[in-house]
Amino acid sequence: MKIRDISRMAWEQVKRRKVVTGLCMTGISIGCAAIIVALSVGQSAQVYVTEQVNANFKMDEITVSPGGGLPTNGKSGGGGGGSGEVNENLDPGKLTDQKLKIIQGLNHVKAASPFHQAGYLQMVTIDNKISDVQVVVADLQKLTAYDHKFKQGGANGQLGSIVLNHGATLGLIDLETRQKLFDQMSADPFNQELYQQYDKMATVPTELYRKQVQIQAQDYSSTTPVFKLSSPLQISGILALPKGMDELRSSYEKIMYVSPETAQQLSKELAFDNSTTSVLTLPPEGSYNSITVKVDDVANIKPVEQMIQKLSLNAQDNLFQQEMLKEQFDMIKMAALGIGVFILIIASISIIVAMTMSTHQRRRQIGIMKVLGANMGQIRNMFITEAALLGLLGGMLGVAFSYLIVMGLNKLVGSAGDGMNFFIPAMNLPVGISFAIMTGVLSGIYPAISASRTDALTAIKRD
Repeated sequence: MKIRDISRMAWEQVKRRKVVTGLCMTGISIGCAAIIVALSVGQSAQVYVTEQVNANFKMDEITVSPGGGLPTNGKSGGGGGGSGEVNENLDPGKLTDQKLKIIQGLNHVKAASPFHQAGYLQMVTIDNKISDVQVVVADLQKLTAYDHKFKQGGANGQLGSIVLNHGATLGLIDLETRQKLFDQMSADPFNQELYQQYDKMATVPTELYRKQVQIQAQDYSSTTPVFKLSSPLQISGILALPKGMDELRSSYEKIMYVSPETAQQLSKELAFDNSTTSVLTLPPEGSYNSITVKVDDVANIKPVEQMIQKLSLNAQDNLFQQEMLKEQFDMIKMAALGIGVFILIIASISIIVAMTMSTHQRRRQIGIMKVLGANMGQIRNMFITEAALLGLLGGMLGVAFSYLIVMGLNKLVGSAGDGMNFFIPAMNLPVGISFAIMTGVLSGIYPAISASRTDALTAIKRD
C-alpha cells in the first residue's frame, strides 16, 4: 500500500468511529489548550511586567557618574564623530562638558543630558498657593528624548523659563489652609477622614501653563523664620501624566525642571548672607555629578557602557531587573508547560485504551488486510497515522479552545480595571499542535504494534 492509501484508510476510520474520535480529541484538545494558554499567560505577564519595569526603571538608560571606568589606552573607543583621543585635558575621573559632548557623539546614543537633583524648595503662585517641589537641573530641550511628553506648551531656552511635571500642578493650596490641615492631622493622627480630605486636596489640579511662579527658600540656620523669594519664573510647559500612573501617585512626585543657567540665577537670588549652605546643591560649573544617557536599543546598552567606561567614568544600568524577571518567568513557563504535558499524558492514556479497543474490534479487518498482502509495517503505519490524525484534530480544537479561554481572561481582567492584556503569540500555536500530534503518535505505537502482530487466519476464523 502507498502512503496515500494508508492515510485514506486511517481517515475513514477516524470519521467512522465518531464517539472514540470525539473522546480522544477532547482529551488532547484540553492538554493542547492548557499548554498554549499557560505559555501565553506567562509571556503576556512577562511583557506587561517588563513594560512596567521599563517605565519605572528605564532599561534603555545608563546613569553615568564620575570616577571608575576602564583604562583608556589613549583613545575613547568607538563611536560617532564626537569621539576622539582621550588625553590629560579630559580630567580623568571627572564628568566634564568635554566628556558629555563625547558621549553625545557615540554610536547608538539618542541623548545624553544631566538630570541633577538640586534640592526641595517651595513653589508659590501669584495667588499665594504653595507646594513643595523638587528642583531638577536639566537640558529642557531634551526632555522629550527621555520619554517625557508635553501636555501643554514645551521647552524654550529663555532664562527664567521652567517646565513642571504633572504632579507639580496638583495639590496647590493656600498656606493657611495647608497649615490648618497639617495641625489637625498632627492632633488626631488616627482620623481617617482627615487623611481622605488630604488625598482629595492633593489631587486638585491648578492651571499653571504660561503662569508665573516664584521659589521660596527659608533660612533654617536663623532663630527667627527668614524667607526669600526668587524673581518670577515663567512656566513654558507642563508634562503629561506618565502612562500607568494615577493622579494620587503623581501628586507625591512634584518636579520643577530648570536649565543650568536658571539654576545658577536661583542659587544667587536665594542665597542667605549668614548661611553656610546654599539652598540649591549645584555641581561646579563645567562639570556634573551625573548624566543620563538614552540608548536607541536595550541590546546596545553594554557596548555603550564599555565606551563610556573608557572615559574613566562609572556607568550603571538597570538590566539586572530584566534578567531577574526573565529567570522568574522562565520558571513559571516551565511549570505551566509541565501542567500541560501532564494533562496530555492523561489524554494519551485514553487514546491508548481507545486504540487498543479499536484493535480488538478490527481484528477481522486486520486479518483480511494481511491475507490480501498487507505486511506488518503497513498495518502498523495505518494505526500510527490514525493516532496522528487524532492528535492533529485535537490540537486544532485545542487552538480554538485556547483563544476562547484567552478572550474570557481578557474580559475578566478588563472588568476589574486597567491591567495586562493576554495574547497568544503565533509561535505558541505550532508548539501546542506539535505536542498534540506527538501525544497521538506515541499513544498509537502500542496499539499499532499489537495490531500488526495479529494472526490473520485466527482473526478471520474467530470473527
